[in-house]
Amino acid sequence: MAIAVFDSGIGGLSVLSQARRRLPKKDYVYYADTKNVPYGVKSKEEVLGYVNEAAEFLLGLGNIEALVLACNTATSVAAASLRIKYDIPILGMEPAVKPAVTADKVHRILVTATPLTLKEEKMQALLAKWDNEHLSDLLPLPKLVEFAEKGDFQSPAVEKYLQDELSNFTLANYSAIVLGCTHFNFFRHTLRRLLPANVHIIDGSQGTVRHLASLVDESEEKGKVSFYNSKVLVSEAEELARYQKLLAILEDNMRIE
Repeated sequence: MAIAVFDSGIGGLSVLSQARRRLPKKDYVYYADTKNVPYGVKSKEEVLGYVNEAAEFLLGLGNIEALVLACNTATSVAAASLRIKYDIPILGMEPAVKPAVTADKVHRILVTATPLTLKEEKMQALLAKWDNEHLSDLLPLPKLVEFAEKGDFQSPAVEKYLQDELSNFTLANYSAIVLGCTHFNFFRHTLRRLLPANVHIIDGSQGTVRHLASLVDESEEKGKVSFYNSKVLVSEAEELARYQKLLAILEDNMRIE
């Protein structure tokens, strides 16, 4: 049996990377919806259709014991309905608002994500539950998804975009920046250069992986990973090498806090 990890593109590789570190013997299927990426600037109805189509395909493979929606936008839009439809564990992503707020309780936090994630009810409920002091500010960063899908993680264009977006905030007043989109993990190096030392970089993937580890048994698998690009099994050596390179980039970035 395998764990399916789904994302609109390459962002969910950050979750796959941590899952493999925690559960190295498990088999994985990674599905990137390369045909429809990005999700965060599309309508809720469109994204719901894409996620349903991907889930139906993945569970149709017949060997999936858990599905991880390694995409905050997909989680916000589709997780609840998928849990009603399917009887296997459906895990999603949650922006790390709780740990960011509770770790300090005085300074502000900056919650970054796609536009659709930030305006969904799930985000508003999360803020209402944990941010009683209203310390959170929201910042959509849709272009980071575009940069990531192009493999552009540390260029002058990326740095300028982030500088411009962050310039609207007095960062000395903040204790953390929450990465509410898995694609954003590719930019930790650039963010660390731009942010004051007092601002920590956090995301919610570790919590998702801890939950996953409590639900599955890894005693029988071999640690194999299969990759799909919108229903097409990746078999070309060049594309498989690209995925391995991206995983290596993420291993390096995830050390940055």
